[in-house]
Amino acid sequence: MLTITNYSAELVKDPFGILSGKRYEFLLDLEIPEEDELYSENGIYARVIFRADENQQDIVSYDFIERSTDRVLDFDMETEEAAVIAEFCREHLPES
Repeated sequence: MLTITNYSAELVKDPFGILSGKRYEFLLDLEIPEEDELYSENGIYARVIFRADENQQDIVSYDFIERSTDRVLDFDMETEEAAVIAEFCREHLPES
């Protein structure tokens, strides 16, 4: 299970207006247990695009990124991890 240790969030401008609501980019520093296949000695962070409108708040896209190399890792988010990250994003939406 991953733990979020630090984060930043900002509103992302959407020039095309394809999706309703506002989009936010979250950068989440993650603590990953050594036995997890996502673990890296270099550290991992997640870049999450989160959508919020009147009716729905959800993850639009995400990437797991190795901290020291900024290399995008090809891992899918597990259901449990997605729930934890989505809840974190809901609770930490920036004022706009």
